[in-house]
Amino acid sequence: MSVEQRIADVFAEADAEGFVHVREVDGTAEAGLAPDAPVVLASVFKVPVLVEYARQVAAGTLDPGEQVSVTEDYKDGGIGTSGCLDDVTLSVRDAAHFMITQSDNAATDLLMHKVGLENVRATLAELGLKQTRIIGDCRTLLATVLTDLGISSWEEMGDMGEERIRALSVLDPAKTTASTPREITTLLSAIWRDEAGPAGACAEVRRIMGNQVWPHRLSSGFGDEVRIGAKTGTLMGVRNEAGVLTFPDGKRYAAAVFVRPRGLGLRLPKADASIGAAAKIAVDHLRAGGQP
Repeated sequence: MSVEQRIADVFAEADAEGFVHVREVDGTAEAGLAPDAPVVLASVFKVPVLVEYARQVAAGTLDPGEQVSVTEDYKDGGIGTSGCLDDVTLSVRDAAHFMITQSDNAATDLLMHKVGLENVRATLAELGLKQTRIIGDCRTLLATVLTDLGISSWEEMGDMGEERIRALSVLDPAKTTASTPREITTLLSAIWRDEAGPAGACAEVRRIMGNQVWPHRLSSGFGDEVRIGAKTGTLMGVRNEAGVLTFPDGKRYAAAVFVRPRGLGLRLPKADASIGAAAKIAVDHLRAGGQP
């Protein structure tokens, strides 16, 4: 059975559709399933924001110790500072930390404001990522949901029905922040090879990504001996994770897995676990020299 079929079977078992690309960071071997298909990034877009932050710090144009405040305007009631009831003062550097390690939307938008959306887009273009598009910050993405549903607040959402949810522009890669699995592994490989910016900037990105707290997706397929630096992405009907796996023998693999579950629930453990399972099939295939 081909590696593509084995990966497809994992997603079928999870009642989901999946898109995968895994490549050697220090070689040319690759494996996956529909690696050039457009996919919704969700919070995986925070990796390019982190790269731009680190590049600006390395260039001396951004002070990582600058104190900034997460005010009510940034908060969405979610994870990290987004859910704090009071204003939070922290450094720009710590905002970058919360953005990646907890996927804090408020910290993300504050950091995006500091580094500039156009600068993030320019860096993506410089790195040759022509299929990667960022339409705005987290508030911009979430605002499209309210607009599409014709409501002014989340309290009005109620039970909109699956058909209306599936039609949201935030779930359409042609209309929202999007990329392809191959372009995301290209970006990750550049980060891990010190090619996405100065070596110090890339090292800082790797350090922060290595502290992500979520163990239920990509890392579910690998033991503690494998070091993982990664970023998740989650929306209704979207489960993603992209990162780099470093094995004890020093070999490194960039993996990007994007899943569209049939269900819209908050907790979809089979879909989450399929990310680790699919990545493991692809990585094992490469580590076996591309043999079944």
